[in-house]
Amino acid sequence: MLFKKVGVIGAGTMGQGIAEMLSKKGLEVYLVEKTEEKLEQSWNSIEISLDKQLEKWAITEAEKKLTLSKIEKITNVHKLSECEMIIETITEDLDEKKEVFEMLDEICSPDVILASNTSTLSLTELASKTKHPQRVIGLHFLHPVAEIDLVEIIRGLRTSEETFLKTLNFVQETIQKKGIMVYESPGFVTSRLICLLINEALHTLEEGVASAEDIDTAMRLGYDFRYGPLEMCDRFGLDAVLAALERLFREFGDLKYRPSYLLKKMVRAGNLGVKTGEGFFRYDVDGDRI
Repeated sequence: MLFKKVGVIGAGTMGQGIAEMLSKKGLEVYLVEKTEEKLEQSWNSIEISLDKQLEKWAITEAEKKLTLSKIEKITNVHKLSECEMIIETITEDLDEKKEVFEMLDEICSPDVILASNTSTLSLTELASKTKHPQRVIGLHFLHPVAEIDLVEIIRGLRTSEETFLKTLNFVQETIQKKGIMVYESPGFVTSRLICLLINEALHTLEEGVASAEDIDTAMRLGYDFRYGPLEMCDRFGLDAVLAALERLFREFGDLKYRPSYLLKKMVRAGNLGVKTGEGFFRYDVDGDRI
């Protein structure tokens, strides 16, 4: 299957990263948000990302213009019917995602693949809101999208073999990333494991075993992590990590997934990490450590 147009619903951090990456691969992208204001904010963030790459000589001015020219900002969801695949990247709210999939099922032909970038929610449950559950699949990208060459491809209970093979081809041939197949399970592989690591780092900090800086330094230098677990938590968003842990705890019922009290306290205080400028560490408007 030849992919030319891909829709991205939700222009938050992940939506921006996915849209930028797809356009760099030569695909036309429809970036969707509820309001023009949110779309403009997202567009500005994508421009900032490209300007940073420009400063480092990673891309040219012509490449920046070409990347932006392939992204079309839209609020009219009916244009998505022109796409071969649609990737949903809205907030991790099951009811909101169900509404999106129900709407997409109505406006898109049955051969359009409907993918979700969810990290913990059930693809089977999302697919149950559609008349064609066989074309619903998970595409879990990791942040930063452009720099991480892994995508989890998640099969729901009724995802067809045809949908899986087309999606695998899209991941490995069209966007040239490594796709791993995951059967539906809360947190899949990456979120399940990284949330446990972050939670244990939080308990370690809570117990006064070491400072936040030293915990992260130990994991960066000792185990070659790009970021330590606490900075990862800041970059994911403390509220997102808390929501993921609570969902894992509910689904598995295992105490190892019970969120650290320190994490709850930080979220209640509004210290959510990069998005608010302060979490376990402090950040500037571009998301760089201060």
